[in-house]
Amino acid sequence: MDTRVTVISDTHWRHDELDLPAGDLLIHCGDMFDLFSRSPLRLSRMDAWFRRQPFETILYTGGNHDRELEAAAAHRAQPLKHARFLRGETVEVRGLKIFGAPWVPDLARHAFFQDRPSLARSWAQIPPRLDILVTHTPPQGILDRSRGGQSHGCAALAAELPRIAPRVHCFGHVHASAGQHRIGDTLFINASSIESGTGSIRPPMTFTLQS
Repeated sequence: MDTRVTVISDTHWRHDELDLPAGDLLIHCGDMFDLFSRSPLRLSRMDAWFRRQPFETILYTGGNHDRELEAAAAHRAQPLKHARFLRGETVEVRGLKIFGAPWVPDLARHAFFQDRPSLARSWAQIPPRLDILVTHTPPQGILDRSRGGQSHGCAALAAELPRIAPRVHCFGHVHASAGQHRIGDTLFINASSIESGTGSIRPPMTFTLQS
């Protein structure tokens, strides 16, 4: 069975500017909000937007800007009604095995931060042979370069990738490295939706995966 997947990330409250094609699965890789707002009202507005999107299933994880989400998730496992939050768990969608987690390195004052020992433990729990891996952070060295050429990916995540061997790894976080890159049997997608520097909205990333 073919599954039509659309991936977005780092929309930073500009999701209404996106033009999404209809499909089977929508994935948001985090940073729905911006760092300086913590209004719980925006969660319900985000949920309403997800409800309007033409997809059978919607999955999302958090990002370092998503303080509203982090606060809500401390009280209930699923903060939204119309999309499923992935916080270190595996789900199956149309026969596809998907794992998602929001953890980010280095940004101790941001949402979903974990220190390096905690990241190593968290990534070690990801099951192998996934169809889709969803994280907010890139792995170190893959689509993780800033406009200044600095690497902002997670070394602990990169260390686990040979074991996990996902068919597709979706993430965002580093806007300047948006795009796709295949290494071996894994397609890596940095789905950052806002272009670094110009602030322009990029088209969503789409692909089809057979289960």
